[in-house]
Amino acid sequence: MVIWLVGLSGSGKTTLGREMARQWRSVQANTVLLDGDEVREVFAHDRNNDAYTVAGRRTNAERLVALCELLDRQGINVVCCILSLFPDMREANRSRFSRYFEIFMDANMDALKLRDTKGLYRAASAGTQHNVVGVDIPFPRPTSADLIISSSGDCPDIVALARRTLEQAGAR
Repeated sequence: MVIWLVGLSGSGKTTLGREMARQWRSVQANTVLLDGDEVREVFAHDRNNDAYTVAGRRTNAERLVALCELLDRQGINVVCCILSLFPDMREANRSRFSRYFEIFMDANMDALKLRDTKGLYRAASAGTQHNVVGVDIPFPRPTSADLIISSSGDCPDIVALARRTLEQAGAR
């Protein structure tokens, strides 16, 4: 099974994904976490000039989907945290994996700018960072997510949220 967490930078994908993977792994050891930023680093894709352009983001997303598919075919559960900019890829995921559950971490831009965990939004506002999704690259909001989590407010009890989310995904 693949659980796909979608959302803009700072929306809480990785925070929730890490806890979900930890809990899922405690009952099914064949569980891995794939994070878009970490996969970029593994493939040194974060060092290319075009890494954060739409084309570069597509390359990274294709790698993540391929890794998820490889793991899924081997019976390994995956929690994948990815900005997921491409609706066509999200739609294809529904038939590509043995089981697929999509979660949209929905945070408004005001909350993301306040949180700004990576400094992306400040840098984009200052004009020193380009190709920031939600600022100068449009983010097509998921329209068929299996679960939408509003993540604009304060951080919830992440352990409880992960438990409830895994139950809704049927991963328990």
